[in-house]
Amino acid sequence: MGDCCSSPGGCWESGFDLSYKLAREQLARMDDIQGQCRKSGARLVDARNLVLNYLNEQYRITLPDGEVTLEGSDAEVALRDKILILHYFLGATGTPTTGKLIAYKQLLGGISYFPAFSQRAISPLVRGFGGDSEQLIKAATPLGGRKASQGDVSVTINAFERVPITLVLWRGDGEVPPNGSILFDANISDYLSTEDVTVLCETLVRKMVRSVRSQ
Repeated sequence: MGDCCSSPGGCWESGFDLSYKLAREQLARMDDIQGQCRKSGARLVDARNLVLNYLNEQYRITLPDGEVTLEGSDAEVALRDKILILHYFLGATGTPTTGKLIAYKQLLGGISYFPAFSQRAISPLVRGFGGDSEQLIKAATPLGGRKASQGDVSVTINAFERVPITLVLWRGDGEVPPNGSILFDANISDYLSTEDVTVLCETLVRKMVRSVRSQ
């Protein structure tokens, strides 16, 4: 966000409420909403509403105030999801996916932040699915996930229209424990800051683990 950081999504440490407020203010100042819809893959419904896909569901953003709601539902959208949705829309550059996968450590500041990312996203992924990696596919399906070719079991989920995320597991054996990784298309930084990527992966893994446990 231009008000407090160098890129959309870099103000999470200031608190969710402030991050949401800043994102809404930036949206209100945006001149070319239609052009930003093209860059992000969002659909402009009318002068006051646009819709975009997030984790295989449609979310509505009202203009110019930036309120975020889930289409066809009265359920309150979690604040971190609202922020991620706005940050994706605001930061989208329109860069197409490359098909080249990169690791978190290849992102700006990724090497320094990797221990925290691993603790918040990779470790929960391994704990949740390492003992039964086929459950990973089951949990990914409602989110629009599809099988990928990395590791012993992997899935790719389009978190947003132009942000595919690949979750990878190695089952391990009697001597080597299960392990995991999360990979991104090389275009990821054209849509989300490194901090946003961390929050997004943490959110995604939480949703998947919770969905399996509730069955």
